[in-house]
Amino acid sequence: MSTTRLRFLAKSFITEGLLRVPGHLSAPPVRHKIYSPLYLAPITDRKKLEQMMESGEASKLESVPILPALTTDNNSIYSDPVIKKFTNYLMRDGKKTRAQMLLLKTFERIKRYQLEKYHKEEDPAEKAKIEVDPLKIFHCAIENCKPLLQLTKIKRGGATYQVPIPITPNRSSFLAMNWLIEAGREKDRKIVWSQQMAHELINAADNKGRVVKRKQDLHKLCEANRAYAHYRWG
Repeated sequence: MSTTRLRFLAKSFITEGLLRVPGHLSAPPVRHKIYSPLYLAPITDRKKLEQMMESGEASKLESVPILPALTTDNNSIYSDPVIKKFTNYLMRDGKKTRAQMLLLKTFERIKRYQLEKYHKEEDPAEKAKIEVDPLKIFHCAIENCKPLLQLTKIKRGGATYQVPIPITPNRSSFLAMNWLIEAGREKDRKIVWSQQMAHELINAADNKGRVVKRKQDLHKLCEANRAYAHYRWG
């Protein structure tokens, strides 16, 4: 029997609980085992660092041990955690470079559409309202698509009710990004994905479009089922 086959069988036995590996032979997470729990996580957000330096909180961390930053962390001004998360949601089959290129093409199209609209507008007041920065449009679109409530199934007395409950910020951000990605995929074959996504982001930034309507429909359902809200604490 080959070595590869033996490794595969051992891994499957360990997964199913048929084989136990001694604690000193198992491979623990290196990041959390080498360093003491006293080590703090590094802060890679440049804006947060600047705020801490202005408020004086950074001086309190001068003598505190800090964990080394991960290889995926970056404090560049071009690094955005929201874009990273959106790219991860967009990625399929581990093709992260392709997802990044699609998002860059989407930002390029947003820039072209907004500049074209900007130069066509003759009224100075209306021209000043046109946003041409794709990053600001992207963040505004995400914020406008975030739901505030969601429905959950709760069973009471043999009946199942759709009960509205508040939604956590992480869940709200997750739904907004996935709704935008789904809206970008629902397109005509003659339209490329970056073009469809650019239109969806621009519409969402203007507080209109399919994704914003989907959020509003969810809020209407939550309002219609508000009579069952007390089941949440039952």
